[in-house]
Amino acid sequence: MEYNFRDIEKRWQKKWVDDKTYKVTEDKNRKKFYVLNMFPYPSGAGLHVGHPLGYIASDIYARYKRQQGFNVLNPMGYDAYGLPAEQYAIQTGQHPEITTVANINHYREQLDKIGFSFDWDREVRTCAPDYYHWTQWAFIRMFKSYYSLASQKAQPIIKLIEHFELMGTENISAACTEELHFTASEWNSFSEKKKQEVLMNYRIAYLGETMVNWCPKLGTVLANDEVVDGVSVRGGYPVVQQKMRQWCLRVSAYAQRLLDGLETIDWTDSLKETQRNWIGRSEGTEMEFKVKDSDKHFTIFTTRADTIFGVTFMVLAPESELVDELTTAEQRAAVDEYIAYVKKRTERDRISDHRVTGVFSGSYAVNPFTGDAIPIWISEYVLAGYGTGAIMAVPAHDSRDYAFAKHFNLPIIPLIEGADVSEQSFDAKEGIVENSPKSGVEALNGFSLNGLTVKEAIAATKKFVTENNLGRVKVNYRLRDAIFSRQRYWGEPFPVYYKDNMPYMIPKEKLPLLLPEIDEYKPTETGEPPLGRAKCWAWDTVKEEVVDKSLIDNKTIFPLELNTMPGFAGSSAYYLRYMDPKNDKALVGKEADEYWQNVDLYVGGTEHATGHLIYSRFWNKFLYDSGYSCADEPFKKLVNQGMIQGRSNFVYRINQEGADHPTFVSLGLKDQYEVTPIHVDVNIVSNDQLDLEAFKAWRPEYANAEFILEDGKYICGWAIEKMSKSMFNVVNPDMIVEKYGADTLRLYEMFLGPVEQSKPWDTNGIDGCHRFLKKLWALFYNRDDEFLPNDDEPTAEQLKSLHKLIKKVTFDIEHFSYNTSISAFMIAVGELAQSKCRSKVVLKDLVALICPFAPHIAEELWHALGEQGSACDATWPQFNESYLVESSMQLTVSFNGKARFQMQFAADADNKTIEEAVLADEKSAKYIGDKKVVKVIIVPKKIVNIVVK
Repeated sequence: MEYNFRDIEKRWQKKWVDDKTYKVTEDKNRKKFYVLNMFPYPSGAGLHVGHPLGYIASDIYARYKRQQGFNVLNPMGYDAYGLPAEQYAIQTGQHPEITTVANINHYREQLDKIGFSFDWDREVRTCAPDYYHWTQWAFIRMFKSYYSLASQKAQPIIKLIEHFELMGTENISAACTEELHFTASEWNSFSEKKKQEVLMNYRIAYLGETMVNWCPKLGTVLANDEVVDGVSVRGGYPVVQQKMRQWCLRVSAYAQRLLDGLETIDWTDSLKETQRNWIGRSEGTEMEFKVKDSDKHFTIFTTRADTIFGVTFMVLAPESELVDELTTAEQRAAVDEYIAYVKKRTERDRISDHRVTGVFSGSYAVNPFTGDAIPIWISEYVLAGYGTGAIMAVPAHDSRDYAFAKHFNLPIIPLIEGADVSEQSFDAKEGIVENSPKSGVEALNGFSLNGLTVKEAIAATKKFVTENNLGRVKVNYRLRDAIFSRQRYWGEPFPVYYKDNMPYMIPKEKLPLLLPEIDEYKPTETGEPPLGRAKCWAWDTVKEEVVDKSLIDNKTIFPLELNTMPGFAGSSAYYLRYMDPKNDKALVGKEADEYWQNVDLYVGGTEHATGHLIYSRFWNKFLYDSGYSCADEPFKKLVNQGMIQGRSNFVYRINQEGADHPTFVSLGLKDQYEVTPIHVDVNIVSNDQLDLEAFKAWRPEYANAEFILEDGKYICGWAIEKMSKSMFNVVNPDMIVEKYGADTLRLYEMFLGPVEQSKPWDTNGIDGCHRFLKKLWALFYNRDDEFLPNDDEPTAEQLKSLHKLIKKVTFDIEHFSYNTSISAFMIAVGELAQSKCRSKVVLKDLVALICPFAPHIAEELWHALGEQGSACDATWPQFNESYLVESSMQLTVSFNGKARFQMQFAADADNKTIEEAVLADEKSAKYIGDKKVVKVIIVPKKIVNIVVK
């Protein structure tokens, strides 16, 4: 019987739907296992073969755990808000929801063809009101909370208000934007607006002035990963740095907990290190510097206060408010020109690009230890969001300071004995301190560090700074608060209205606040975000006591917040919603939350190593503090899948003038002509051989193309490049499924290489996986449609093949080494075919093993064997070591180091027995002849070497 994969796959996909095979419910009698993919944004282009890589990897693991008896949650949904749909709406006038739903339907159709074990009853879409209801709810809770440094958790803002009423800011221990000081009496006398302004300084969700990536052409703020080389990824429009009043989330308050949590989860060391660097914890000292001939002063943060005597200049971040204050009239034009340049540079550009740029402000600071005047410069290598936005530069011992000093010819003072700073800065983490204070200047109170080790000098300086009120010892973090506003239409509306220019939250019983209909998706003519075009919001009733009656108009509260939330809002807690997606009373019910707890295996790309994973961990910790999540960390184990790169194909057009049609030459002949390589659609190429008629039909200009062939074929060139429509190397999985089947696609994507590594897609190798499935099928059916399995007892060799496979595949799945599993399947099926295995005992376990990888063929063969229920619930076979114990061994017999023949021996044969048998064998006589046997060397279980002379 032929392996008819099309009928098999369609039949079983329908049956899985009809039987709700993958529907999962909470079952306290079974141990849970939660598998999750980073859910996709449904683009109009649909899936290419690179997208399912992670989904297949996680699906194999989910099926494996199910066969081990776990109750497996394996959901899927869509990150459905975003800029691409909005830009398409602007271009076409079509509502973003229409294109988004069409894209989702296309994705769903493609995903279903690949045979995933998703529980589609739990699907979520971030653009659905019943989903973003809970995003709005979480935002309200963050607005009504502050972070207590004393308890290291979020607390209701009412507790902070009560503290202010009784004690003002005395003994306050709360994360804040700036340190405030007032008494209880002053607080109680504040107006309502003033109190709201003060509380904004402490709220976890707050309005703040912050520097953003502003794209005037798109009319919105962009995240760092949406900007490359100063232009937007979407559209390539210029992006500038601009200060704006934005909603922010106080992620920085959770910095230490985000660091500590990394010690409790099973992530790769490299990913953890990426997060540690992003959070950027540093212990150091804040010190105050006065401005020369002025009453102004500013604070810097340094991890090496002991290097104060090597400071030769100060640097301000271009965004610092001090820039305007400290720029002298003489330097104003130069500074303004420089600031204009920096505005076109994103923070990411400034971090990664080490070019030296800067401008002198015209002002000087005073070294608090020596009284020296220090020039104050402005440079893009200092960032406003880290520390205080100002640094003391010690060029002898910092590479970027050194490069700056060399470029602008500023002094460089080494502080470590023997330090050579003639060509580069010197790492000053160890050594004996010198030049402290520098010669000829009397230090404050005679303080000197000369002769101390670096470690001693750091401790002594911290102590001196604290005792002399020059600053304070402090822990600082690079992690910044998340900017949470976007000037877009297609996003979650904020549940916020304004009174007296201060924000207030819509009552939670009125959620969700629905995204209104508007006539255009562009900003308004007066510069408001697109929501400024809304005529009426779908908030059907409003209690008059909630807000001033004057603000109620046509069932709408004005003014409402016109910004929308960013893309990461909807993806920050979706893993919790999957646990209980139909609950209209809570984000997740207590029972469901306590059963599933958190994600056991999370699979996604490395591009989310910082943004998404930081924000979702923060979001979960906030909900944990509030009692809405029972686990402090959302993702126990994380696996980053690599990328599938494109394998491009090229045709070679002969350069000829005056030709009315192009002529193409094959790869092997191209060196004989002057040619131009042209990308060709890989879908009309098979094993690098071009389909000539399909090529002529591909583009009108090639309709009359002529070809110089090689052995009657046109062989294309190839190269490994990013999979891209512009390179015509995008491979649609639908085409692979149609030609080879979903099981072949699943096997081949895993066979390409380790899950975590990037690898090129090469259709040339897919035939091997398809042939393997045919060989597997041939163990069950012959060409006469005869069903071959029977009740015969398996042989020892067949059991050995099977249990060797069980051991290998079980280990490989646990370690995500799926490519070597598939190799093991191929070897085992070859061995079983060679031994003409017909034993149902062996073949049943073989089907159970292949099921996570190729579920369609597994289902078909499982039922052909007479088994009941789904193969998805087949018990995972148990490995038995005894079947791998060798009863015999084969040794190579050599004479004077040259291998001559092989002999079989009992596995427990001793050296004496082996030696006697070899020498007595008639084949040995041929090689010994009349020579004398000098010695016999036996390498256990490998060779016998007879030395003759």
